[in-house]
Amino acid sequence: MKIADFEIGKEKAFIIAELSANHNGSLDLAVKTIEAAARAGADAVKLQTYRADTITLNSNDEHFIIKGGSLWDGLTYYQLYDKAYTPWQWHKTLKETADRLGIILFSSPFDKTAVDFLEELNVPAYKIASFEINDLPLIEYTAKKNKPVIISTGVADFNEIKDAVNVCRNTGNNDIILLKCTSSYPAPVEEANLLMIKKMREDFGCITGLSDHTLSSITAVTARALGAFVIEKHFILDKSINSPDAAFSLDEKEFTNLVNDIRTVEKSLGSIDYTITQAGQKNRHFMRSLYVIKDMRKGEIFTSENIGSFRPNLGISPKYYKEILGKKAGRDIKANTPLQNELIDKGE
Repeated sequence: MKIADFEIGKEKAFIIAELSANHNGSLDLAVKTIEAAARAGADAVKLQTYRADTITLNSNDEHFIIKGGSLWDGLTYYQLYDKAYTPWQWHKTLKETADRLGIILFSSPFDKTAVDFLEELNVPAYKIASFEINDLPLIEYTAKKNKPVIISTGVADFNEIKDAVNVCRNTGNNDIILLKCTSSYPAPVEEANLLMIKKMREDFGCITGLSDHTLSSITAVTARALGAFVIEKHFILDKSINSPDAAFSLDEKEFTNLVNDIRTVEKSLGSIDYTITQAGQKNRHFMRSLYVIKDMRKGEIFTSENIGSFRPNLGISPKYYKEILGKKAGRDIKANTPLQNELIDKGE
């Protein structure tokens, strides 16, 4: 599967910098954030494409007021999304910025009009947010565009994930990526449950990854070691920015460290191969081998008193020790000599 020119599921993870609301209402800041994400080594930057009135209703009724211990308690849903949304008229400029920098740009649509708008921009993939995973008509409409669909699973149970995957596949679109996600902002590390990355891959037959809302890079780096091929992390230019997502976003330095750590993990994963590495081959001389430890005369019998296993590896392997016991020396041998086959009487 490819997103633009990036092959997903091969050697390198697809690392996404999530812009979200971290532009703080400024196009200039949004552009500078994309530039910083490119410098930090992100493979892609992701937007969110909605307007407040396409994601919620403008109401002050009690059930539209956010509560429950979140960062946004007291705001109405409309107030939050009206502050956080990325103006649609910016998208073209942000796409051109990403293209200029050689970084992939795509987005999360939150209704069908957003999908249509993003199609006009020719984005190479779509992301379904965790809270939209039950909007099967939206997922179906998105999947029918025949582009890779990345789905966060932060609030979904098994059957809801299965429904979302099946809706995509029923359109003929099998380019599906599932992201393990903990939909808490910020997310506690102890709720990351990263072992689900492998389990989801097995259960749904999809490439899997992580949408990470924890406060460090450890969770994302560990996820890569566990087989995540897509890593998404919120990115911010400056943590002093009064953005709704600032508290759980990485700045340029932190994101650079994240990318470097993930690339180091990828180098260390290697491949499934018992072949000894070059470094290992060079150091095989530190292995043990058999040595004659006392002066021996020709015809003398090898015993545990006159041969033993020692470093370096210049003689016969110790695995032949028992076979050699009871055999005779083929000639005189001085102590500390590596035991070689030509020193053993062949009895011919």
